Amino acid sequence: MRLGFIGLGAMGAPMARHLLGAGHELVVWARRPEAAAEVVAAGALGCATPAELAARSEVVFSIVTGSADVEALVLGEQGLAAGFAAGAVHVDMSTIAPGCARRLAAHHAGRGVGWLDAPVSGGAQGAIDATLAIMAGGEAETLARVRPLLEVLGKRIVHVGPAGAGQVAKACNQMIMVAAIQAGAEAMHLAQAHGVDLAAVRQALMGGSAASRVLEVMGARMVSRDFSAGVEARLHHKDFGILMQEACALGIPLPIAAQVWQQLNALMASGLGHDDTSSLLRVLETMGGTAAA
Repeated sequence: MRLGFIGLGAMGAPMARHLLGAGHELVVWARRPEAAAEVVAAGALGCATPAELAARSEVVFSIVTGSADVEALVLGEQGLAAGFAAGAVHVDMSTIAPGCARRLAAHHAGRGVGWLDAPVSGGAQGAIDATLAIMAGGEAETLARVRPLLEVLGKRIVHVGPAGAGQVAKACNQMIMVAAIQAGAEAMHLAQAHGVDLAAVRQALMGGSAASRVLEVMGARMVSRDFSAGVEARLHHKDFGILMQEACALGIPLPIAAQVWQQLNALMASGLGHDDTSSLLRVLETMGGTAAA
């Protein structure tokens, strides 16, 4: 198929390479041309504008930072909307507000363009390994059309419901995952205060009912004090902003998420937003006066 891809960051670049490797024609656009250089060298063609990319694509994938970025990409001057032909499909894999996804789906539908909000979980390593979990919102027929493409990128593809439903699922995913990171940080902080071996504590927990992927990955980073970003904490902070705005709009209590959001706020205020979210441990150390080297 003739595909377009926008968002060639730590996750997008390997995803684009997988689509190329599956034999599809790929065109790309990036605000910074150097960001597209690696994928262009692998066989993709660069475009001057999103509109040009859309005009040359049957299906366009995007994975950018937030709601405003996706809206600008679609509706801005020389945006995707200016280039899409009827029958094209836009698969947005960013993490954005459900309401934004619904608005863009309606905008596309009025022009005969299909839409899927298909946010992912699995991080950069999942993108590299093509093992991402993909949460899809949109029409079942649209998902059926692009499912073979999504199967190149991910291991589990679930149709959650209509437009916006994929983003609801992603908000739930982030809520559980980051709360687990905070819980792991508190456990390591308690063990640290007792002066016991953090590696041994983590090893013990991984053999019991507390075992989780979060403890495996983030716990290891806390033990080794390697806070270089797997996923930058600022992105989880952005995600919690979305889900807490949803909670406010719906009038629903999310007490644990609210507490975790405050810890993420403290992390951002500490200037750690570009480090890994396992830095929540460092927030606790600062609060408790037990910072390690």
